[in-house]
Amino acid sequence: MTTRTTRTLAAALSLTAAWAISGCSAGSDAADAADAADKPKMTVSGAFMPEPVNDKMAGAFMVIKNDSKTADKLTAVTSQLSDDMQIHETKDQKMQQVPSMDVPANGELKLVRGGNHIMFMGLKNKPSVGDKVTIELRFEKADPVKVELDVKERTYQAQHTASH
Repeated sequence: MTTRTTRTLAAALSLTAAWAISGCSAGSDAADAADAADKPKMTVSGAFMPEPVNDKMAGAFMVIKNDSKTADKLTAVTSQLSDDMQIHETKDQKMQQVPSMDVPANGELKLVRGGNHIMFMGLKNKPSVGDKVTIELRFEKADPVKVELDVKERTYQAQHTASH
């Protein structure tokens, strides 16, 4: 083989490899886009924490909205304020820890006083009215969502509007 033939052959192989790679990535980009379209996207409104009485525990309340066609689950909550974050449901006026809570497709999960909520157990410090506490909500399918809780007066009642 001549040097010219070798260079031409190498260039052709490089071009073929580039086409193959770009073809594969275009396919995976399309697959990634389809996955992203199916992945729920959560938004949060009305997030607050009543000022804790002591450093033993505190609650967090909010509305988590899922505007996608895919149902999801709230599976965990993390915060710098506590190493023991719990998801609680209230049934028959009794609260109990649960591993997850459903966030329905095109619906919302309301975390409210007297109902389902998030608990901080063993606070590292006691926030005061006007402070902000950051938490991260984790879901089975959706990306994690960072939420800033406004610390409100202990008697504060959120005015959540009904879904339509």
